[in-house]
Amino acid sequence: MAAQSNSSSIPVSEFLLVCFPNFQSWQQWLSLPLSLLFLLAMGANVTLLVTIRMEASLHEPMYYLLSLLSLLDIVLCLTVMPKVLAIFWFDHKSISFSGCFLQMFIMNSFLTMESCTFMVMAYDRYVAICHPLRYPSIITGQFVARAAIFIVARNGLLTMPIPILSSQLGYCTRLIKNCICTNMSVSRLSCDDVTFNKLYQFVIGWTLLGSDLILIILSYSFILKAVLKIKVEGAIAKALGTCFSHFILILFFSTVLLVLVITNLARERIPPDVPILLNILHHLIPPALNPIVYGVRTKEIKQGIQKLLHRL
Repeated sequence: MAAQSNSSSIPVSEFLLVCFPNFQSWQQWLSLPLSLLFLLAMGANVTLLVTIRMEASLHEPMYYLLSLLSLLDIVLCLTVMPKVLAIFWFDHKSISFSGCFLQMFIMNSFLTMESCTFMVMAYDRYVAICHPLRYPSIITGQFVARAAIFIVARNGLLTMPIPILSSQLGYCTRLIKNCICTNMSVSRLSCDDVTFNKLYQFVIGWTLLGSDLILIILSYSFILKAVLKIKVEGAIAKALGTCFSHFILILFFSTVLLVLVITNLARERIPPDVPILLNILHHLIPPALNPIVYGVRTKEIKQGIQKLLHRL
């Protein structure tokens, strides 16, 4: 049976991305809001990075972690959006075989890196509020450097087999019904058995994202418990205020991811164009939202941006 399926495969040097197969007329209308969101995401993250780099008062571990988050968001945007907009504007649907799996690797690894960064940031807030006297000795520049190495190594190594496994498959067609090279969209084109491929992505995805989410929930549970014991007037609001923007972004990131998973599981009941759009937005809205929420909610960043604008 395996030999029979392999004999029907075709040599593939490139894939064709067919965005919104049922509603291709949407592409022109969607290109404008998606372009604006892309410019907003890039502009906001670059502004945040430049502000943290130029403002000496922001040279602290918490803001270094925020810089790492912005770098991940920028890479995710640049991996997905230029190709999507090229399809919308110029009908440039082709993507090379290696380019498709490179895009798949970056999306899988950087998505889990972002989740892991949120987890480290939650730990940072836990130490700051629950152990404030020990904070300077625990959360140091060396801690941030080690955390960054851990984030990149853990998620890069564990997600690397996903595109490698997919690239070894035999393919019956090269038409991907998606705007981007997701593992599920590409593996559906295979003539081979993709059970192990899907199982690996499922186990690794939920292990990485699930463990991060559990640790984030634990951190905030300890934070809430510590804050409720504070008797000083106004201290509770101040302590919670330092975590509120972080919590909003984690909640939004998790909610969008959960909606995307549910729509993919219920694919037969939902038009196929819906999960495709959600997949694009998941790589676009969080990167646009992250620096804006932090810029609005964090006094030091807001002041740094104002100083930067005055210099210009």
